[in-house]
Amino acid sequence: MTDLDLVYEASRTLGRVRPKILEKIEASSLSYDSCALNIETIDARLEEHWPRLFELLYRLYGQHYDFYYYLERILLTAVDCWLSRPEDLCQLDVRRENDPNWYLSERMVGGSLYVDLFSGDLNQLRDKIPYLKDLGLTYVHLMPLFKDREGNSDGGYAISDYRSVNPDLGTMEDLRALAHDFRAVGISLVIDFVFNHTSDDHEWAVRAQEGEREYLDYFHVYPDRSIPDQYERSLREIFPTIRRGNFTWQEGMQSWVWTTFNSFQWDLKYANPEVFRAMVEEMLFLANTGVEILRLDAVAFIWKQMGTNCENLPEAHLLIQAFNAVCRIAAPGLAFKSEAIVHPDEVVKYISPEECPISYNPTLMALLWEAVATRETKLLKQSVGHRQHLLPGTVWVNYLRGHDDIGWSFDNGDAWAVGINPDDHRNFLNSFYTGAFKGSFAAGVPFQHNTDTGDMRVSGTMASLAGLEQALVSGEPKLIEMAVRRIRMLYGVLCSIGGIPLIFLGEEWGMLNDYDYLADKEKKDDSRWVHRPMMDWSLVGELKKKNSVRARIFRELQELFETRKACPAFTGSQMRLLEPENGHVISYLRWSEGHLLVVIANFSDAPQTVNMRRLRTEGLAHFFKDTLSQRTLSTHDILELEPYELLWLVED
Repeated sequence: MTDLDLVYEASRTLGRVRPKILEKIEASSLSYDSCALNIETIDARLEEHWPRLFELLYRLYGQHYDFYYYLERILLTAVDCWLSRPEDLCQLDVRRENDPNWYLSERMVGGSLYVDLFSGDLNQLRDKIPYLKDLGLTYVHLMPLFKDREGNSDGGYAISDYRSVNPDLGTMEDLRALAHDFRAVGISLVIDFVFNHTSDDHEWAVRAQEGEREYLDYFHVYPDRSIPDQYERSLREIFPTIRRGNFTWQEGMQSWVWTTFNSFQWDLKYANPEVFRAMVEEMLFLANTGVEILRLDAVAFIWKQMGTNCENLPEAHLLIQAFNAVCRIAAPGLAFKSEAIVHPDEVVKYISPEECPISYNPTLMALLWEAVATRETKLLKQSVGHRQHLLPGTVWVNYLRGHDDIGWSFDNGDAWAVGINPDDHRNFLNSFYTGAFKGSFAAGVPFQHNTDTGDMRVSGTMASLAGLEQALVSGEPKLIEMAVRRIRMLYGVLCSIGGIPLIFLGEEWGMLNDYDYLADKEKKDDSRWVHRPMMDWSLVGELKKKNSVRARIFRELQELFETRKACPAFTGSQMRLLEPENGHVISYLRWSEGHLLVVIANFSDAPQTVNMRRLRTEGLAHFFKDTLSQRTLSTHDILELEPYELLWLVED
């Protein structure tokens, strides 16, 4: 088998399966012409993508005696889902195939939200589309909205049914209608694909609990501790303050089940090819609702191997690439976004056109907060100088806050390179952002403080972490002004450094921490709920008040988004640091197809100076215009920057 000609075997296998594919096409086609077009379409896609999918599946599952059976089932599952794809989504597929890098556009601006907290339900969210459009969003990520277990469901990440919306939020028809309305105004729908685990009340888990052998093999189930104990020697604990270990005893089954995150979230066993096939079917069902981007949840954990930490294993990458190849055949209008809150060197390994062309940028998030805490940009520049760059055809999603906590995921080597002790610095940042450090402007809350190791992360809304909560409590106009400037500068960097800017809805109003979660027994032990406040739409009137802090934050974010869309230099992710000779300032060059733009940002609450003559050594013009303020600057001068000032400069 080691000398197998995979290209030949892929072709031979396809030849065997093709008659069944043709039967399905002929049975579903309404006319001879539509049948011929469908055959031409699928043949073209299979010619391009089947050899890659075959090789990936062979590397993952080729050792199974019934490998061909699973190959056929996986391919026919993809064909069935493609044939059931609505016509408008088939047209979207064609547009995306002709413009495969559509998500690199400078017009991409994202937002994420919990449907219940933002609008109540899906139908009311449709009523908010004018608001989302007015803000400037072209991409909206709905946090988990599928049917989940009762009680604690890890914020919706313990899914009971991938094909049913939580009844409190609506129905699948409501979701399809929302996706249609989003597309009509140029907004791409993004949802989570929670594919590492299911809830313990998902049908597969229930049937496993009933003893069905086929479904027992969907999960990692062990009759005693011998194998779990061997695994535990090299595994870390994700939520150590909630539970210890990675396995849960199921009394009814008299067995241990692998549960990386919570005791009610059962990890799927991807070593079983039937699990891959079944999840392909769930994924393509979601694609056919009108979803354009799937956020792949917990990608680092999906493959298990004894003697490793079971994170970021090579097979995890092969699995995601296989899911990607299936999508290119059945739903090429769909793109993947990875969520890997791991070491920066591991995050980037998930990012490629063949795997996840879109990825969250957790390192940048951590470093932006680090820079405003220290008022210094040395660690930020050290990291982005070599970590911001991506392969062609891929893009970052840059964010300050998400639904999750903040972990200080910078590289230790980068820290040492600029004279920072990384462990001490993480302790400082935890202290600063939970308000324990003297002089801190932040009002964050500890998350998962492990007293044994000292490890901790931080919860809090963007505005509360940026100082607005403390400033409003104090009533000091200067502190309020500094907080608002800080927020604008941070979002100006997000919008310009390379990638898709993403806000967690409510940030555009400067929403503050919501401490009411402490009174909810299902939420009180999870401080992440402090930064998941309910949108108070009674405050929308404040957006029209000229002197309102909320109105100012909204207008300034709106202006940043609008200006970004008018700057072709922001297409893609190409960026290069410039050296402003000031440790409180970051400056970088953005370009695309002959368009150039220079960004300068002051991370200090004090005025700073920048020698503009250095721009001439880069071969740039003698005069620049700031696209945000419309003022003209000369490269012959020393530039005086105000606290937290932000400039987007184009050659004038």
